[in-house]
Amino acid sequence: MSTAERIEIQRTIAAPPEAIFAIVSDPEGHVTIDSTGMLMSSTGSAPKAAGDTFVIHMDRESLGDFDLGKYDVTVVILTFEQDREISWTIEGRLNIGHTYGYRLEPVDGGTLVTSFYDWSNISDEWRKAAIFPVISELAVKATLGILDRTVQRNLRAS
Repeated sequence: MSTAERIEIQRTIAAPPEAIFAIVSDPEGHVTIDSTGMLMSSTGSAPKAAGDTFVIHMDRESLGDFDLGKYDVTVVILTFEQDREISWTIEGRLNIGHTYGYRLEPVDGGTLVTSFYDWSNISDEWRKAAIFPVISELAVKATLGILDRTVQRNLRAS
């Protein structure tokens, strides 16, 4: 389900929710599954609750929209339900107000993963910039493909 200010993409992944959540809640997991090429590395620990934070080191060059050089954002966890849901916003150089997240639902054959990106709460200043969505629906879909591949690799290695 996608709307004018929200993208939601679903994919069933043949893995238990805890294996998927381990990746989407881990700072380096964010970097690993990023399909945009913006996330370079991370600093900090995996969150355990809403309000927890970690840092992502960014480079926006791959999008070709704003020349920000290399910069950091602080990921602020908004929703944290172990093995079920995680969502976050970013703060730092650009306090935009958009949110990202994953919902996980056990289904026959694995887990239905819903990835969402929502910019409905951005300020009028950012609306006028006309850059939304920053991340395309195709990029969200590609990230889910990378997540599936990463989960399968992790399951084979364990």
